[in-house]
Amino acid sequence: MEVYCLSCAITSGLMAPDGRIVFESEHFHVHQDVAYPIKGLMIVVSKRHVKCLDELTESEKFDYINVITKIRQAQRKVLGIKYVYYFYNEDAIHHFHTWMVPRYDWMYEIGRSVESVRPILLHARHHINTKENMLEVIAAIDSLKKELSR
Repeated sequence: MEVYCLSCAITSGLMAPDGRIVFESEHFHVHQDVAYPIKGLMIVVSKRHVKCLDELTESEKFDYINVITKIRQAQRKVLGIKYVYYFYNEDAIHHFHTWMVPRYDWMYEIGRSVESVRPILLHARHHINTKENMLEVIAAIDSLKKELSR
């Protein structure tokens, strides 16, 4: 299905992300980007069609911080994720969204700084995109979703 805006299609229910909706609040939805099969890699997306942080309303900003915090707590509790990189870019074609990329021990062989994130994502896409790993990613999605529904 071809859509003008993927985020609008997901928010309206026209499409579901491959990584399923893990959590939803009044202003945001959260899903795993399965194109990069790393357990706990979450994308927090605004439901409203905005691109920049400073375009969020006060209510959206408050909700955003609460959602990020809730996801982070679940990552730590359920998956044992010690550290996370957070980033977003305002020149994307999608809605305002933040990537929450966890750090695992295997990633240190690739690099230790924010500059290592892209090589890590590409490594995940090309080298750990196996059926076995994908089952682990899906299990992690289900575990996070369960924790976040409490």
